[in-house]
Amino acid sequence: MDIKNKKLFLLDMDGTLYLGNQLFESVTDFLALIKEKGGRYMFLTNNSSKSADAYVEKLGRLGIKAEPRDFFSSTEATIRYLLKNGYKDKRIYAFGTRSFRKQLADAGLNITDKYEKDIDVLLCGFDTELTFEKLDDASRLLFDGVEFIATHPDWVCPTEYGSVPDCGSVCQMLTIATGKKPLVIGKPKPEMVYAALEVSGFRAEDAVMIGDRIYTDIACGVNAGIDTILVLSGETTAEEAAKSDIVPTRICANVKEIYEEFSEK
Repeated sequence: MDIKNKKLFLLDMDGTLYLGNQLFESVTDFLALIKEKGGRYMFLTNNSSKSADAYVEKLGRLGIKAEPRDFFSSTEATIRYLLKNGYKDKRIYAFGTRSFRKQLADAGLNITDKYEKDIDVLLCGFDTELTFEKLDDASRLLFDGVEFIATHPDWVCPTEYGSVPDCGSVCQMLTIATGKKPLVIGKPKPEMVYAALEVSGFRAEDAVMIGDRIYTDIACGVNAGIDTILVLSGETTAEEAAKSDIVPTRICANVKEIYEEFSEK
């Protein structure tokens, strides 16, 4: 793969472009060069705790100019799935942040954050506002026999000091407690890449997925049939990558290494 021939850069964020509020070196230069060369970048994130507007604000604080159209999250992928598959009239318990619930409600879905007997679906996202009451509600609902859906399978979310439990870890807790496993949306399924290709108008051969998680970011690109670059700045180590059945097209230390190659004449 010649990175200089790529036009559409599909970028994970946490652990790829930054950790917490620490932007990695050369990220802004890399994004500026993509646009200078007539390409486009889109942020594909499994983090369902924030809306696109919240990410625009966060990236702005880090010095990255972005618009809502530059983002595609597991929440949006999940909304597409639910609307496409007849869930518009079903009662959904939204296990997640206030922002998560607002996105679902704005899409016309019938949601609640209270335990009720008429609920059809338990939908779990990355909940940075987690309480034991939510875990108790979720367990009761699963024992009631409702459907179990998760926005994404990430075990952890990286921070400046290490990692915190993400959606996959919380769902695993619920699975251990109830024996029920969720249907998982988002990366590693390929739909987020397909949507990005459709929106951007680029071909699969023009695109590359860049991320730090081999089991979500890289698997998503592989499943969608596009080239992938694993960066070792976040969750996945070189040792883990060497043992994985999921094989990225390339492995780079960080975005700076990709930028230096992309800027070569």
